[in-house]
Amino acid sequence: MAIEHNVQSSTIVDVLEKILDKGVVIAGDITVGIADVELLTIKIRLIVASVDKAKEIGMDWWETDPYLTSKAADNNTKALEQENKRLQERLEALEKGMPSNRLGSPEFNY
Repeated sequence: MAIEHNVQSSTIVDVLEKILDKGVVIAGDITVGIADVELLTIKIRLIVASVDKAKEIGMDWWETDPYLTSKAADNNTKALEQENKRLQERLEALEKGMPSNRLGSPEFNY
């Protein structure tokens, strides 16, 4: 009598597709201590998922990180330009309110 075995083979591509589709979270803590005195604790949190799955669960920090996207750098530049313009306008308004003879006084010349 022959025994039949149901052999299911998975390739690395199949495994990777399942991991990226569902996502995997790996969490761990590393603690370094001497004589029951904790000197250092490192918390490690790792998530492996596709970009679509990450966005679905609310993770999209790479879209606003200025080191990873030019869009974030452009937004940061625009914000700085707007702040600079507001400060220039405020300075001009303050200077208009001062007597003109005080602007040339030694206390304003740095």
